[in-house]
This record gives sequence, C-alpha cells and structure tokens, in this order.
Amino acid sequence: MGKAANIEDTQREFLLQEQEGLGMQSEFVLEMEGISKEYFGNPVLKDVSIRVRPGEILALVGENGAGKSTLMNILFGMPAIHATNGFQGQIRINGEKVQITSPLNAMKHGIGMVHQEFMLIDDYEIAENVKLNRENLKEGLLRKLFGEKAGVLDRKAMKKETAATLDEVGLNIDASTHTGSLPVGYKQFIEIARELDKSNVRLIVLDEPTAVLTENEAEKFLQCVKNVTKKGISFIFISHRLNEVKKYADHLAILRDGSLVGEYDTESVSVRKISELMIGRTVDISQLEGERTLDEAISLELKNFSVDMPGERLKNASVRIHKGEIFGFAGLAGHGKAAVANGIMGLYPASGEVLLNGGSLDVADTLATLSKKVAFVSEDRRGVGLLLDESIEVNVVISSMRVRNQFLRKVAGISFYDKKACRQYAEEMIREFDIRCTDASQHTRSLSGGNQQKVCIARAVTLEPEVLLVSEPTRGIDVGAKKRILDTLTEMNRSTGATIIITSSELAELRSVCDRIAIVTEGEITGILKPSDEDYRYGLLMSGVSEEEEAVYEDKKQET
Repeated sequence: MGKAANIEDTQREFLLQEQEGLGMQSEFVLEMEGISKEYFGNPVLKDVSIRVRPGEILALVGENGAGKSTLMNILFGMPAIHATNGFQGQIRINGEKVQITSPLNAMKHGIGMVHQEFMLIDDYEIAENVKLNRENLKEGLLRKLFGEKAGVLDRKAMKKETAATLDEVGLNIDASTHTGSLPVGYKQFIEIARELDKSNVRLIVLDEPTAVLTENEAEKFLQCVKNVTKKGISFIFISHRLNEVKKYADHLAILRDGSLVGEYDTESVSVRKISELMIGRTVDISQLEGERTLDEAISLELKNFSVDMPGERLKNASVRIHKGEIFGFAGLAGHGKAAVANGIMGLYPASGEVLLNGGSLDVADTLATLSKKVAFVSEDRRGVGLLLDESIEVNVVISSMRVRNQFLRKVAGISFYDKKACRQYAEEMIREFDIRCTDASQHTRSLSGGNQQKVCIARAVTLEPEVLLVSEPTRGIDVGAKKRILDTLTEMNRSTGATIIITSSELAELRSVCDRIAIVTEGEITGILKPSDEDYRYGLLMSGVSEEEEAVYEDKKQET
C-alpha cells in the first residue's frame, strides 16, 4: 500500500510504541516546567510552565512581547537561546526529561515548527521542500559501497509520498510545482505538510500560521490541523486571532509580560475575558489623552486609492488626514492596511489620487516623494528598511544625504562623505533612541530587531519630515523599546507639528497615541473611529461591519 494508506498508521504506531516503552509515565506529550529566560539582564520569561496532551491543540496567547516566541524558541532549541546563556527550567517529553540543544535535536524528539516567516526554498519543487534533508534515495552499487552521500535521489518516490501528504492536508496540487510560484496560502499548507511527512512527529508548533492567510484559507488550514489531531499529534497554536483560538483550540495558556497568567479550557472563558487577561486590565478610555482640536488644513488626502500589494491589496480608499494629526490604520494582517504607506511610497503599483497639502503627489516617483518632506519607516525593516551590511552611521544618514544633500562636504566643488559629521550625528541618535550597540560602526545586521527598528526611525527623523509614514513601528520588539518609540513619535508630533500616519496591528497602541483610527477590512476602509470609542465598535468594523450596518446594529440593540 502507498503512503496515503499507511502514514496515519505509521505515526499512530510510533506514538503507541513510545508510550509503551515509557510505561505511560505521563499523560502529557510535553511539559515545560519553571521556564525562565533573560536577555542581557532583561527577564523575558519568568517561571512559565505549560503542558500539552496527545492530540490536543494548546493555544498560546498574549500581546506582542509577552514571551510566546521566546518560549517556543526554547522548545525548538534555537541557537539564539543557547548563545545567550540558555534558560532555566526543564522540558519533559512523554514524562522523560530531555535536553533540546538544537532544532535538529528537537526534530529527533518529534517536535516540528511552522515558523511565522516561511522556511521554504522558492527555487525548489514542493517535493524537494517537503523532503529536504530526508530525501528518498535509490538503491544502487554506489550507495552500498560509499553510503548515503553517494546515493541518487529517488524523485519518483519523493513526489509520490509528498503527493500523499499534500492530499492529507487537503492541498490538490502537483508535487513537481516550484514553490516560489505559489500563493502565500499554499505555502503555509506546504510548511505543515513538511512536518507531517516526518514519521516520528508528535508535536507541531504553529507560530501565527493564519496571519498571512485569507479568512477562507485560514478556515481550511485550521480544520486541517484539527483533523490531524485525530492521529494523536498535538499542536501549540500561537495566534492573535482570538475567535480562531475559541473555535479550534482545546486549551489556552495566557502569557503577559513574560509570566503565565493561567491555563483555561477554551469553552470556559470568553473572548473578552481572554483579552482582559492578556492586557491585564480592561481598556480604560478615561485615561486616554483628551481629544485634540485638529487643524482644519488637510495634510494628506487619498481619493479612490487602490494598491496592488500581494497579500495586502487596498481598494478605493478615500480619507482626509489633518495637518499635525496622528492618524492610524488598523486591521488584521492581510486585509490591506499595510498597502497604504507602501502604495504612497511607490513600492507597489497604485491607482487613484494622493494629494499632499492640496497638490497631486506622484506616487510612482519615490525620490520625489521623499524630497517633498514625506518619510517612510517600512514594516519590512530587514528587506526594505535597512542596509544590513552597512554601519548604523551610514543607515542613519543615507537618505538625508541623497534627498537633502546633508552630511557632505565640498572640496573643489566635489561632494565627499563627511565622516566626522556623520559619526557625531549617528552617536547623538544612538543616545537619543537608546540603540544598544558597540558603536556607530556596527553593522545593522547584527542588531536585535528592536534596535534595528530604532535605526529605521532615526533615519526617518533625520529627514525632518512634515509627513511621516510608519508601518508596524513596534513589531517584534520588547516592551521598553515599544514605549520609547511611541513616546518619540508623539514628542515629534507635538514639537514639530509633523503629521504622523501609523499602520499597526496593535490596536491598543494606536488608541494610546492616535487622534483618529481608520479600520481596514478586506481591502476597504470600513470606518474611522476615535480612540475613546467603545471597544465593540472597533470589533464590529474589524469584522467587516460598515458604519451603516453598525447603526442598524445599534438600533436593534436598543430595541432589545
């Protein structure tokens, strides 16, 4: 019989043998006990313990920076953990204490991980990605004489077994297809197929697996995950989408500021309660800054603005942003909010009209946009925002050199790089933004994510912009760095009068600094709210309910 017929039996038999060999010492496939971790004296996990039963989906939830990814990096033996003095606590697999020192070691223990960022090789076929480092080899004389290194790939067997695994996850596609040609949603299915293809897999970590998927794709993917649990395979599911957690997870563990708040059966706790436990309090709108009177002048206006950004398409957006306003764009990943700034800066094809101070802005000419005192901090700091193999110094001043001819000195009419001025200014920015580094000559590639983000913002501030577009300013950085960045943006707005437009997945952060917030759902602006508006209004709009539909909802609510 082919792999399609026996993969489930093989995995079940492996798990049963494992349990019998251990004499069923534990009802849990995984126990992480008393896990603590520090980075350079900063505690990011404090005595965290979680447990996962066979065939269970445990949701791990918490705000960004709560410690979820660090906990999973410890479980998967990521090098960054062991290169920073390791961790305290212990890990048990089926009741047996284990030392997981590397991802390869984790895989040997039956632990797989589907990362938030795809780990696929675009130039490879699907079968080659699924079978990477576990390729089928043909029997032959060379292999018998010299071992597996001299073996020839059995591509037919690889494609046949991969096809069976793809069928198992509900993906009807040729295993010979090159991965790079596939939509994002398909790639996520291939990631999980790769883990399921391993015969000894018992636990798979899913790190925000639906963040880049459409609603229908996410539904199919999570139903696939639910079906896989019937084989006894367990999942740890990291997600910000609490409705998905409620629908698909059996239990949930809530982290807040590196500590475990508690574990709950999903049926016993409401989405609102989960949200409150994650934040540590209900949102107290009385503590928000009082509503400001906005300047009547319009700084930036979008008219039927559409952007063809893969995975983040924006459709016919129209909005007027006042001079000196802090304006936010909120919404779930993949719904189009990220396209606003990227489209204005000409990074993706756009149509419609953008007006800057009443005049038309040519969004196809990025340099011209920058010269009109519009600056941009990309959400993709490594791919777009930084010159990774250049120093902090160069990254901070490079845009200002090109756009404003700053940090240059002329000799005989020829402009030269003013090393002294650049170094002095970069050191000022390092102090002002508290960039943790050796000195201004350090390459940005070696900085942590939070410090890379600070460099990006320092470069934008150096342009002295009248309009600053900032996308996901606090993504992937610690709580202290988040506060410093938000405070810097607010102070810049108050002191210079700059219009600041922030795109963020962190609604609470937007509500703490913005004057108004536009909600983008399925590529359209469904409404514009004030930070003090009730929580349910944000929830309705992010669910795709328009302001007109919201009014009908309110009428019905009052009637009942």
